[in-house]
Amino acid sequence: MANVNPLQERFVLHWGEMGTRWGINRTVAQIHALLYLSPQPLHAEQIAATLSVARSNVSNSLRELQGWGLVRVVHVLGDRRDHFEALKDVWEMFRIVLDERKRREIDPTLALLRSSVTEAKKNEKQDPYTHERLAEMLDFMEVVTGFYDEMHRLPPRAVRSFLRLKGKLRKWFEAAVSE
Repeated sequence: MANVNPLQERFVLHWGEMGTRWGINRTVAQIHALLYLSPQPLHAEQIAATLSVARSNVSNSLRELQGWGLVRVVHVLGDRRDHFEALKDVWEMFRIVLDERKRREIDPTLALLRSSVTEAKKNEKQDPYTHERLAEMLDFMEVVTGFYDEMHRLPPRAVRSFLRLKGKLRKWFEAAVSE
């Protein structure tokens, strides 16, 4: 990779590999990593040259990252080209990714489960086992998304504090359950 140091290269390559494991195109993830590490906005030609990928691939990847809200267009004085920068706040980035994954994956699953449970109730005598499994999965998904919704309503600082509790939270729950 041109114009990156070995540490940056290692992170960009790793982020690309992790992206594929999360169901994200490798180039999309690598561009995100490159922009995240870049102290200044980059234009598409710089990104293409640095990652040795086609300019068209960069354009499509940047559109996808913009669609997620993880990358934005910025303008540089004296340069007519669009430049791009990644969101730098990792907590906000994490929140955006969770929101998008919930919208794209969890919400349709909840809708399917709700309609399936309603349908299974009508035919409960025909297949009680399936009805029970679907109802249990629906309950689980609603509890988890309810928790997510509650966490989402909290100010970011409160969420950070909550997540940093780690073992203290476990000990509190263990004490509460044993009472």
